[in-house]
Amino acid sequence: MNHPLAAVPEGITADVLLDTDIGSDVDDALALGVLLGSPEARITGVTTVYGDTLLRARLTHRLGALAGRDLTVVPGAKDTLSGKDVWWAGHEGKAFTDLEREPVREDTAADRFLVDSVLARPGEIDVIGIAPLANIARAIRLDDRFAAGVRGLYLMGGSFGPDARPEHNIVSDITAARVVFGSGIRTVVTGLEITTRLRIESAGIETIRGAGAYGEALAREIDGWTGFTGEPWSVPHDPITALSLLRPDLYTTERGTVEITDDGLTVFTADPNGNVDLEVDADVEAIAEEIVARIVRASGPLD
Repeated sequence: MNHPLAAVPEGITADVLLDTDIGSDVDDALALGVLLGSPEARITGVTTVYGDTLLRARLTHRLGALAGRDLTVVPGAKDTLSGKDVWWAGHEGKAFTDLEREPVREDTAADRFLVDSVLARPGEIDVIGIAPLANIARAIRLDDRFAAGVRGLYLMGGSFGPDARPEHNIVSDITAARVVFGSGIRTVVTGLEITTRLRIESAGIETIRGAGAYGEALAREIDGWTGFTGEPWSVPHDPITALSLLRPDLYTTERGTVEITDDGLTVFTADPNGNVDLEVDADVEAIAEEIVARIVRASGPLD
């Protein structure tokens, strides 16, 4: 079926709130690059979640500044709603110096920022969630109007194929995931069975590295992650998810509902009246080209 939230006709700006655990897996930074390099997308704000969210927020602002953007970034929930311990890789932020100088908003909570941003323009703001879901779940709980006010929610999360397994963003905070999927928000979900079909190999990494100060900074983040994993490539889970808002023609979806088991598995049930559109296929070659091209574009002027 066609993407139900295709939502961004040519010449119309998509106003986006990004919720991220940037700094661990490099794919969050790559997703930010996709948004920064997309003239049809306007980043209304960024919230960070999971662990040292102040460091994550400062890193986000630094990356935006390297692309010539002064992003509004709000550090959010450090802890999970489920009480599960936070996983921390240890390399977060180490590719940069003086991150403490980066200005971020500490005068408001992330859930309040999300609610206020959506309610200021109900039905006009898309939320992209590429992290454990405590911030978004807290926003849903904070104000009943939030869920109805979000135009569309785009999530990287879950695993829905025949070899389904618990996926990090869901299993890290099952309580939050259940709140989000039970909220009724129109949601587009990209799972591991789609994202693991694509890699950014060394040629793509070097193309990004050569794309000015922003590309070089992203490449350092990639180096940090590949050094941690021992693999010479990056699986761009989160930029694939961000691109599902911007290029819905490259994806095929099925409508239904999602439930979360006690083990963190995501169970999809086809239902034409459901609130979830699951990505079931994608043009991975075209998506790979779009991701690299938009990240490269982020280092130069937008049209």
